[in-house]
Amino acid sequence: MAPTHVLRCCQRGLAWIPVIFIALVVCWSYYAYVLELCVYTITNIGEQVIYLIFFHLSFVMFVWSYWKTIFTKPANPSKEFCLPKAEKERYEKEERLESQQEILWRAASTLPLYTRTGAGAIRYCDRCQVIKPDRCHHCSACDMCVLKMDHHCPWVNNCVGFSNYKFFILFLAYSLVYCLFIAATVLKYFIKFWTLCHRKSAENCPKNEVNNSAKFHVLFLFFVAAMFCISILSLFSYHLWLVGKNRSTIEAFRAPVFRTGSDKNGFSLGFRKNIAQVFGDQKKYWLLPIFTSQGDGLTFPTRLVNADAEQATVTLHPDTNKCMPDVSVSPLSESQNRLLSNEQHANNAEDHLAASPLKSAESETITISVESES
Repeated sequence: MAPTHVLRCCQRGLAWIPVIFIALVVCWSYYAYVLELCVYTITNIGEQVIYLIFFHLSFVMFVWSYWKTIFTKPANPSKEFCLPKAEKERYEKEERLESQQEILWRAASTLPLYTRTGAGAIRYCDRCQVIKPDRCHHCSACDMCVLKMDHHCPWVNNCVGFSNYKFFILFLAYSLVYCLFIAATVLKYFIKFWTLCHRKSAENCPKNEVNNSAKFHVLFLFFVAAMFCISILSLFSYHLWLVGKNRSTIEAFRAPVFRTGSDKNGFSLGFRKNIAQVFGDQKKYWLLPIFTSQGDGLTFPTRLVNADAEQATVTLHPDTNKCMPDVSVSPLSESQNRLLSNEQHANNAEDHLAASPLKSAESETITISVESES
């Protein structure tokens, strides 16, 4: 036990190396820009003031969003997704997968779940001993199930998920602005120093030590800013595309599986609503690293087009003629999802637990009515 504990502590310590590296680079960039460029190199006071104001604005927003991304704890499934003690003991004693699935179906019958495993089974984490909510995945690095997990980012030493995904997007945005601003304002002096270094002879270079120090920092600052700018731009563009599609990185590589099959657009509600899912309804808070994402991370609205026949029948049965044209374009609200989910899982539990003939007859009657209407 002791060696394992020591090894785990070492792994946790080593995981902070990328964060420390970024922190050191940021501290050096602050010194190089403020002192070496603005104080020692730029002689125009008006240019100094303008550069310093905009630099510190981008610097503060970048550090703020980076801090929130690192130290916001990932959200975990609530207690209602844990098996009751008796069911948990039965599940652990059972050796047959069919019996274990029966226990999971019974426990999940009242939970708002839409997604399944590839085989159509209930998604259950044996490590955390919890039924996984929709879009929830287990992170091996954090050793926990994370709500709406996107990925584990070593540069923030944290899981990016429901609780900090907005902060992560803003971190990418402000780091891109920070690097772009540095590269754009340093470019003029970079060209100037680069040209002078090529024109001067080797014996004339070391005459002014302060000037040489400023030249080194300015030249290196431009290279570092340009390098980070290119790498961050590609990552930021990709995540903006994911936000517009309402997908996580995991869902982009492996489409979520619903009762009707896998669907990569199952959680897409349209571009504007997809943006609001991450950034919230109030646009005045969009650019601030303050949590404004919609929902609780446990349930998510899904497209009505992906609802199965039983769900559609339950919702549209009172007035089929009026509701049917809206099926392909109208997204479900969160309350409707929860209601449909409960009825859906009740039917699932009946199918898997061999319910009474009367209930199966009712389900057959509903199916016939749908076919006749279509």
